[in-house]
Amino acid sequence: MSPWSSPLLRRPWFGHRPLLSVVVVSYNMTRELKRTLYSLSPKFQRDVKAQDYEVIVVDNGSTLPPDPSDWIQRPGWSVRVVCWPAWDVSPCRAVNAGVAQARARHVCVMVDGARMVSPGLISGMLNILRADPDALAITLGFHLGMQPQNVSITQGYNQREEDRLLRKIRWRNNGYQLFSVSCLALSSAGGWFAPITESNCFALKRKRFQELGGFDERFQSPGGGLVNLDFFRTAIASPLLRPWMLLGEGSFHQIHGGVATNVPMEKHPGLQFALEYEQIRGESYAPPRYEPSYYGSLPEVTRRWIDPSTAVTNAS
Repeated sequence: MSPWSSPLLRRPWFGHRPLLSVVVVSYNMTRELKRTLYSLSPKFQRDVKAQDYEVIVVDNGSTLPPDPSDWIQRPGWSVRVVCWPAWDVSPCRAVNAGVAQARARHVCVMVDGARMVSPGLISGMLNILRADPDALAITLGFHLGMQPQNVSITQGYNQREEDRLLRKIRWRNNGYQLFSVSCLALSSAGGWFAPITESNCFALKRKRFQELGGFDERFQSPGGGLVNLDFFRTAIASPLLRPWMLLGEGSFHQIHGGVATNVPMEKHPGLQFALEYEQIRGESYAPPRYEPSYYGSLPEVTRRWIDPSTAVTNAS
């Protein structure tokens, strides 16, 4: 069955084709999605025009689907909402449906709608893709809070504390301050110049995404299990793509009760995820090896992750 999209939630497009389609998957995250979309908006993103990109929100069967009336349909926004019936707890079909809806030749995939992005992310990705149309543009993942959220939630970190942190830094005025109240996600633990195991915000040709099979819909664990890592490994291995790390930009995970990021480590479903991966791929998961090219710059607030082993944080 094809995903359906309500015509009332579509913006008119009169033949214009954007350069990049950003696919954001959301499930019951109204609080977080508002911030994510603001961070993707032309008002927040730097050195990019509204007509350069579109945002496709794929709602994966939320009990209360996103209401675009107050925060999507504003001047300068290019946002569509696709309502995808939730047949399972995995986002794989929703991701593939969003990519199928894309108008641009290149797509940026954000499997988790709770992730805000830094102000130069869209322009940086577009610059990489202009220089190398066959690039796989990747970014580091961060968690809001000074420890990975699997740890911080056991020490009192919650949505109220996160709201306080974000108010304190006035992130809407300077989005790079998000780095000052964040830590590296475990999948990005090596920092800017070490291999990562997944990118929570990556871009490539839409055609390549589909040729590689998209997100394998056999991954049916909550949250997709290891599907994001699986696609990243597949894309890295493809001779048709070249990995580029976008320096000085990233995505920032908000706390929202995620099945993998917002549970204590002793309750993490990692074993279930690993078994599912072995059943699908016939082998254990292994991180990919690769040497990316680099694009961008490192604002001062991001430099403590050049060598994370020496990083010292003093945020409170």
